[in-house]
Amino acid sequence: MVVVLVVLANVLGGGNEDDDTAARGPAEIEGTAPQQRADLPPLPVEVPPVTPETEGPCTALMAVLPLELARQPSRPVQTDSPFAYAWGDPAVVLRCGVERPAGWVTGAAAIQINGVQWYVDTDDPETTVWTTVDRPVYVELTLPPGVDSAPVTALTTQIAEALPYQEPTPGP
Repeated sequence: MVVVLVVLANVLGGGNEDDDTAARGPAEIEGTAPQQRADLPPLPVEVPPVTPETEGPCTALMAVLPLELARQPSRPVQTDSPFAYAWGDPAVVLRCGVERPAGWVTGAAAIQINGVQWYVDTDDPETTVWTTVDRPVYVELTLPPGVDSAPVTALTTQIAEALPYQEPTPGP
């Protein structure tokens, strides 16, 4: 047997009983409204086709991505795959289920942030591409020029929770 209990409360604002200025209506609640996607045009993003190997892990990751990343709101993406996400303008773009980076070979250095290992490609002066190398799928985060590693650091928690550790396998 399942029992569901719902409690509704009306919190009244104002002072105490002896205060003649006590408010009569509901108390005002401070804080910010829930984040929503930015009112930016959809960003075209190319993502590899969904495969049986990428579907489960990427679905799990996409379900936990934040609406705001490093103070940048998420924005819509235009893609044939559900495994792309973007924030801000210029955009920080996440793609899940990409191929192993060409530069991720034996002897290449990786950077570990909060337990997630990343290969960083700085060959293109217009972007810095960070790719996870220790998860069951490769997750790529493309940063525009001038953006530091804050978005990468912020996403390590979600990546570590959604995708289990896997021994890195660099190419030959």
